[in-house]
Amino acid sequence: MLAVMKLPFGDSELVQIMDAALGDVARRAGAWLVCRESCTQCCFGAFRINELDALRLEAGMEALRSSDPKLATELERRARAWIAEHGEAFPGDVRTGMLGESEAEIEEFEEFANDAACPALDPETGRCDVYAWRPMTCRVFGPPVRMGEGDELGHCELCFDGASQEDVKACEMEVPHALESKIVGELGTSGETLVAFALVR
Repeated sequence: MLAVMKLPFGDSELVQIMDAALGDVARRAGAWLVCRESCTQCCFGAFRINELDALRLEAGMEALRSSDPKLATELERRARAWIAEHGEAFPGDVRTGMLGESEAEIEEFEEFANDAACPALDPETGRCDVYAWRPMTCRVFGPPVRMGEGDELGHCELCFDGASQEDVKACEMEVPHALESKIVGELGTSGETLVAFALVR
């Protein structure tokens, strides 16, 4: 049996905080929060993940290779197919999976694989096959979260239909950015990658 890799100290706390925050928002929001299994709007389009997210996905794949090798193999197949399809236009180093940081590469990423399904998405069930290990971006998508340092709250366009601004504000989900930044900083890397590359590490 494979030994599951150890994640950086603090990641379990980060995940617990986010799970609790999402549960709290779900209670406050009720029917306004329509996020459910098989609702896959947020599962399309490439998005950046940091090294902590990538390590969490790597740990998830290691766990699956032990507990459900068939699923792990299928996830790797989908990830490799995703890379084969989109790798030629990848704005970064396709060998390492690291996104480029030049102004041109950042601009190219805005139009990169915008309609592509995440390889972690099961196309038949609409379920995320690495849900327990999903990146922070996935954990905050849906509920109202603060955008940058201003007062603007953003949320999934499918959620909070008919809710007033006051209703939305009352359901704001606090995101522990400082804790995440601290853990990522301790890793000693600032590079970013994509889910597909993290699944085949």
